[in-house]
Amino acid sequence: MATPHVLVVPYPAQGHVIPTMELAQRLVKQGVKVTFVNTEVNHKLVTSNWLDKDGFGDLMQMVSIPDGLQPWEDRTDLDGDKVTCVIADACMGWAIRVAKKMKIRRAAFWPASVTTLASMLSFQKLIDDGVINNSGM
Repeated sequence: MATPHVLVVPYPAQGHVIPTMELAQRLVKQGVKVTFVNTEVNHKLVTSNWLDKDGFGDLMQMVSIPDGLQPWEDRTDLDGDKVTCVIADACMGWAIRVAKKMKIRRAAFWPASVTTLASMLSFQKLIDDGVINNSGM
């Protein structure tokens, strides 16, 4: 069986990039090939501060896309390794939609606290139950 190749798409903000990079590194430690797609600005920040101290070698590949977030569909066949899964920051819904359209396995990653996610997912129920109104009061 071929090595799985995961395309990782973080939300382009430091509070999102670093936890997503840590997830990518954990995948590489399990033998998964990872292509980490970043905006040009964040790519420069990450690559200037990232050392391959864990010896990931060619299993960890970092690429950048223009800040305009051009479609990455032409990047799904880098080095002849087909992307087998897309993991995108939950704030990058477009990446999940593109993966679905291309029939690629996909997962959303939430880099913030689980409490924040639980709160966000509960807002509608709080409104429905009359605990808060649409304005949050």
